[in-house]
Amino acid sequence: MGIMRSWITGVLALMLTMCPPARSSTPDDDVVVAISLNSIISFDPAESFETVSTSCLAFLYQTLVKSDREDATQLRPDLALSWREGKAGRSLIFQLDPGATFASGAPVLADDVIFSLSRAVKLNRTPVFILNELGWEPGNIDRQFRKIDDHQLEIRWSNEISSELALRLLSSSVASVVDSKRVLAFSESGDFGNRWLKTRSAGSGGYQIRHYIPQQSLLLETNPYAQRMPRLRRVILKDVVDPSVRRLLLLQGDVDAAYSLSADQFSALMGQPGIRVEMIPGNKVYYLGFNTAASDAEFLGNPAFWQAARWLVDYEGLASGLLKNQFTVHQNFLPQGIDGAVTEAPFRLDVEKAKAILAQAGIPAGSRFSLMVINQPPYTDIAQALQASFALADIRIDVQPLLESELWSRMRARRFQAVFVYWGPDYADPNSNAGAFAFNMPGRPQTLASRLSWRIPALSQLTHLAAAERDPRQRREDYRVLQQAVRENSPFVVMMQGKLLVAVRDNLLNVRMGMSNSVLYFDEIDKMAAAAPSAR
Repeated sequence: MGIMRSWITGVLALMLTMCPPARSSTPDDDVVVAISLNSIISFDPAESFETVSTSCLAFLYQTLVKSDREDATQLRPDLALSWREGKAGRSLIFQLDPGATFASGAPVLADDVIFSLSRAVKLNRTPVFILNELGWEPGNIDRQFRKIDDHQLEIRWSNEISSELALRLLSSSVASVVDSKRVLAFSESGDFGNRWLKTRSAGSGGYQIRHYIPQQSLLLETNPYAQRMPRLRRVILKDVVDPSVRRLLLLQGDVDAAYSLSADQFSALMGQPGIRVEMIPGNKVYYLGFNTAASDAEFLGNPAFWQAARWLVDYEGLASGLLKNQFTVHQNFLPQGIDGAVTEAPFRLDVEKAKAILAQAGIPAGSRFSLMVINQPPYTDIAQALQASFALADIRIDVQPLLESELWSRMRARRFQAVFVYWGPDYADPNSNAGAFAFNMPGRPQTLASRLSWRIPALSQLTHLAAAERDPRQRREDYRVLQQAVRENSPFVVMMQGKLLVAVRDNLLNVRMGMSNSVLYFDEIDKMAAAAPSAR
């Protein structure tokens, strides 16, 4: 009763009107989603780097170019109608869409593009490493742009990368274009409006943030000036912590979609009248990572322990058994679907081999480490399975379930021993994941490798060279070498690639997700007359 009361109160606080209490379906022009919002730290595109918030940016903002929703390997115009190579090389000239308009009613101009990209680099928050690939730094960013007129500009870069990769980088969410006048109106102490944008939006996408209460609810409403108007007027994301309650709300017809259910719950819903489970290939890889600088568990920095750990994971049992084939075994940092991904998977559960490696390295029986995981399925289920398989070699795991936002914060501060979590590409190029798993250079922004304190100058140099390589065959070979190196000898144990699943009421139409988007394409969804509830 307390859960339902807080649910109804939360939605009413967001909406002026809602369906009558006796009605067990959501309004016809809204889509209501039960989801965990605990990963959200910020909606500022220069700062957001968590799953739900970053996925929502695609509906709130536009970038110069974007990945095609049908084929992520192809780029399509977004704010830029066209582009061409600059005369000097390492530059592109963009022609902006004169009809693009922010939710404030202001036109999108070249000044907004320049401000947005400069702002992201100068703020220097987590996702800035994507733009750093262009050679952009706070000290040189103002020299990288030339305004030709209100709807035309030139963008330059200093690093030796192709125009194709530059466009991929500019398609990422950190390159979203914000309404410069509106954002600057809320700037405090030189923060470029960052504090204000954490809980608001200032974009030209199909939706805008109407209201956000952290760890309670998010209400998106249509941008009245959007060129491509969404079919439904509002999107309501309700934070429901317990996956069982998310499932129940869906069955009762109180929500239209439910995310992050357990594998068993998704499987049970597949045969439920009035419900569909949408499942598509995803591009997130799931890995076990060890903090090599953990002073209270020094063995985590021993390469012999990394080797043993690879033989203490029941990959097939997890993917096909515990997770009901909603995941596939995958042991490389490039997910299938990204150019250059390899499929080798040499490791399997072999406790005796792991014991022999541990004994030879002098790592004592009973060694113990703490493992951070997100406090949602499937992470807690997988953590318990890892706890059991590592115990077979007398390695003890203390599982620490955390809010996702807390997990990322502790990871960035290196306040952890081990972590089981996911990673997905920020743009459709192998450099995105290679730059996370196989790059760590002093003075550069944090990557996954740096968060594990893994020092890899040679691999970092190869990652840099691979990004600049113009020959497609040589580039694929470089990424093959990088994947092998991380697979065979690193503090990363890449275990699986996940599929994207969401359970929806069967009156939702045009339900789609993309490989790189962790929520539905809300701007495409439509509704027919609500189906009768399937359970009470």
